[in-house]
Amino acid sequence: MADQFRVTLAQLNPVVGDLSGNAAKARDAWKQGRAAGADLVALPEMFITGYNTQDLVIKPAFHMAAIDAIRALAADCADGPALAIGGPWVENNQLFNAYLILNGGKITGKSLKHHLPNETVFDEVRIFDAAPLGGPYSVADTRIGSPICEDAWYMDVAETLAETGAEFLLIPNGSPYYRDKFDVRLNHMVARVTETGLPLIYLNMVGGQDDQVFDGGTFALNPGGALALKLPVFDEVVTHVDLTRTPDGWRIEEGEKHSHPNAWEQDYRVMVTGLRDYMAKTGFKKVLLGMSGGVDSALVAAIAVDALGPDNVRCVMLPSEYTSADSLEDGEIAARALGCRYDYVPISEGRAAITNTLAPLFTGLDEDLTEENIQSRLRGLLLMAMSNKFGEMLLTTGNKSEVAVGYATIYGDMAGGYNPIKDLYKTRVFETCRWRNANSRDWMMGPAGEVIPARIIDKPPSAELRADQKDSDSLPDYPDLDALLEILVDGDGSIADCVAAGFDRDVAKRIEHLIYISEYKRFQSAPGARLTPRSFWLDRRYPMVNRWRDPS
Repeated sequence: MADQFRVTLAQLNPVVGDLSGNAAKARDAWKQGRAAGADLVALPEMFITGYNTQDLVIKPAFHMAAIDAIRALAADCADGPALAIGGPWVENNQLFNAYLILNGGKITGKSLKHHLPNETVFDEVRIFDAAPLGGPYSVADTRIGSPICEDAWYMDVAETLAETGAEFLLIPNGSPYYRDKFDVRLNHMVARVTETGLPLIYLNMVGGQDDQVFDGGTFALNPGGALALKLPVFDEVVTHVDLTRTPDGWRIEEGEKHSHPNAWEQDYRVMVTGLRDYMAKTGFKKVLLGMSGGVDSALVAAIAVDALGPDNVRCVMLPSEYTSADSLEDGEIAARALGCRYDYVPISEGRAAITNTLAPLFTGLDEDLTEENIQSRLRGLLLMAMSNKFGEMLLTTGNKSEVAVGYATIYGDMAGGYNPIKDLYKTRVFETCRWRNANSRDWMMGPAGEVIPARIIDKPPSAELRADQKDSDSLPDYPDLDALLEILVDGDGSIADCVAAGFDRDVAKRIEHLIYISEYKRFQSAPGARLTPRSFWLDRRYPMVNRWRDPS
């Protein structure tokens, strides 16, 4: 019986639906493992299809094509180490989330997911069938247990595997990022190691898919919870891990242990990666955005330049008579500092034409929000025209505070295909700008230094849709607004919770009302990078028609 076992871990970035491309990535990792003398090459959960597939995987033509791709991969990888890959599996007319072991040209083993997540961004209960608890599979006379992602968050699957002879645990994951999630994963896995007494390898994928970004951070633990390996976050990595048989069972040899960046850097990396992969995986090359001279559009421009490079980003200033001289100057300075194209497109003539067209209908009525929204919608129209003409995807620039209370114009500044800061509260927008000015990394394609002028960050926020307008005219100051939103949205708290935190009840009720009546806007809004477990879209699903209000 061998006393050494080598696992090649492939922390890679699949593309949903690209069966041949994902198989090619798997084949390349397998070749690297074969060259390194691996016994097993391991890929993450649902790797052949990409993840999260949502309802696509239910389609019979798709999941059967994925299974055929796995069988073809088994034939291609017959002469060398075993290959473990996630994908769909059909058995007894049931569809499973499976981890399949390919060896000698065939599928020789499998694990089927037992616990199907049905919260936050996951709907696996409606997609897959839950498998019964199973046992380990064998590779090179070693018995391996593979709880699939959610299965490792519960003790029953790992304990059953240990009781039926598993000698170590290899856990394939499609686990998307939210702030500080690595510590949550680590705590769960330490519990599994403590309960089973087995070494454990946690293998996660990387890359962006719709609103989610998979952050990697693959790690390994020995019995007792000692960390043996810790891979970087967000980067594709293929590495080799050795296990040695001891009198007490298998132990993982010490490997590389990368330090992970802080939450500010990880959030920024998620916004950059989310946009970069959304573009690459949908086929877009270039973006444009409305550059207002404010902090939100400046940050989105910086994210876009870091994701795509300055030559692929167009910033467009669309001033009205309410646009201040400072905003005109600030928007151009920020665009020039980032090195991207800057266009100046005044909206006064178009606005006058719309006003004249509507004048017969609006005679005798006072100007109000209607006229403000016309400006925003005209900007949206012009930006979408440029998007169509130049083939550049329009980015929208509303932060989470605005998205939450509807402080945005549907079909106006909400127009666009992707919103990098959709899950970033306004107070974090300011701090993220300061972080970016002070930091440069090799994964950024933009310049180092102050790319967002300090006076953009420091000036009072304004939509500039009427004379002397400030956001604080309509909303509480952002530190107070964001604190209320963290209670009502992120914490699912009550009005009583807001009052207990020191807020005026009438203010809290007003913010609650704005959240509820803005649901229809969010339903039609662009996707954006998920940073928290209560982002708007799949994490928080409320009815658009809703008369209930908290009576407390």
